[in-house]
Amino acid sequence: MRVKCVLCETIEKLDDENPIAKRLRNRPIHTYMCESCQDRITVRTKARLATGNFHLYRDKKTEEEW
Repeated sequence: MRVKCVLCETIEKLDDENPIAKRLRNRPIHTYMCESCQDRITVRTKARLATGNFHLYRDKKTEEEW
């Protein structure tokens, strides 16, 4: 399966039995990001987290009492 990275637009070939290829084939809303772009984003996100000024806003989980 041929895929294109959404950030750098490089075209790569994935094995058809790869779980990422299956996910992309079955759910077209998912996008593919190459390893170099994913690593770059991970490094920069960790650097921003280390500064203390970066916050991830996640939904607050409410526990229901039964």
